Amino acid sequence: MGKKVLILAGSPRKGGNSDLLCDEFARGAEEAGHKVEKIYVQEQKIGFCRACYGCRGTGSCVQRDDMAPLLDKMVEADVIVLATPVYFYSMDGQLKTLIDRTLPRYTEIRNKDFYFIATAAAGPAAMERTMDALEGFTDCLPGAKVKDRIYGSGVYQKGEVRSSQAMSKAYQDGRTL
Repeated sequence: MGKKVLILAGSPRKGGNSDLLCDEFARGAEEAGHKVEKIYVQEQKIGFCRACYGCRGTGSCVQRDDMAPLLDKMVEADVIVLATPVYFYSMDGQLKTLIDRTLPRYTEIRNKDFYFIATAAAGPAAMERTMDALEGFTDCLPGAKVKDRIYGSGVYQKGEVRSSQAMSKAYQDGRTL
């Protein structure tokens, strides 16, 4: 039986470099018999965490937006892919906001395999802070395992990643979950 794969595509531009890597990962995973769901984070209505701690003891955020169903999907998934373009050496705001809003149920996002996808005009060294920040999130999740980091480096213009090694790496990671 295949795994449930949740891809959280943080890029604000569809068809952008990190989005294309998400598609390759999904293609590989689907070909291997896994069930894949890709969510464009920028299409979700997700407010910023207010640090009100209204979720303490309830497991539910006081805000009524799209985050509650996303949290359900994260808890139910076997594999989670976090994908982002790199902006000023960090993940984009859409993905960071989603991560912050996992607070009500982050301890339920347990025993998951994670893959990180990041794209940038710079080389891999300039992307390490982003990857470290993503791993900082998974360090807080019980039993989380970072399986791979996919660096779409040296890409700036939309679609440039198509000619990079990162495309085949994303596909192979999806195939071999």
